[in-house]
Amino acid sequence: MSNYRIQFYEKYHTQFNSQISQVDSKVLSSLFTHYDFKIFPYLKNFKVNTHILELGCGPGYLLDYLKLKGFTNSFGIDISSEQIEIAKSKGHNAKLADVFDFLRNSTEKYDLIFAFDLIEHFSKDELLELTSLIYNHLNKDGLFIIRTPNGQGLFSGQVIYGDLTHQTIFTPNSLTQLFSNVGFNHLDFIENAPVRKNLVGFLRAKMWAALKIILNFFMLIEVGGTQKIWTRDFYCVAKK
Repeated sequence: MSNYRIQFYEKYHTQFNSQISQVDSKVLSSLFTHYDFKIFPYLKNFKVNTHILELGCGPGYLLDYLKLKGFTNSFGIDISSEQIEIAKSKGHNAKLADVFDFLRNSTEKYDLIFAFDLIEHFSKDELLELTSLIYNHLNKDGLFIIRTPNGQGLFSGQVIYGDLTHQTIFTPNSLTQLFSNVGFNHLDFIENAPVRKNLVGFLRAKMWAALKIILNFFMLIEVGGTQKIWTRDFYCVAKK
């Protein structure tokens, strides 16, 4: 691992992510409701003992969600000792490990592998190896589910440039290039857009849909085409 990564990630929680890592139950509830709309539709047909790995698990919020949904066989790794300690303090099966070292040396196969806010931290050469390792650690019909900043997002600058450790930014097209190179040919892309969880969410979702119509109108004038993913980050679900 490069020197700057060691320096930044060892105290990532203290130096950068402490406010994000210390959220109250209301914020977590909102996050989990968002997951209900965005990722749970892909999880609901998996058994509760499904073998699950989260790369870059941080303080364990996704692990919290999976546990809440009844999944009993989830495991997370992270390079930040501070965040792993937080995850462990909540009873999660979590380990301090480098993503590459772990995947190179593990023989385990998984049905679900998650990587939220992770792949943007690597170079293109590293990503070629990383995605190949992930593909090889998935069982047949397994899913690799990620969230990453959107290079074509309307307000993505704050996310892209708000973290000095970001190296590679994707659009759905460039992510398709990367994933298809290692064998992922079934990809779904999901906007990280407002969800209709209540009246406010319903109104935000309606306004976002209207804004996209306007944006695509002007894009159609300029380039003769439109795009579906406008949010500042997005999810991708890749099936093996």
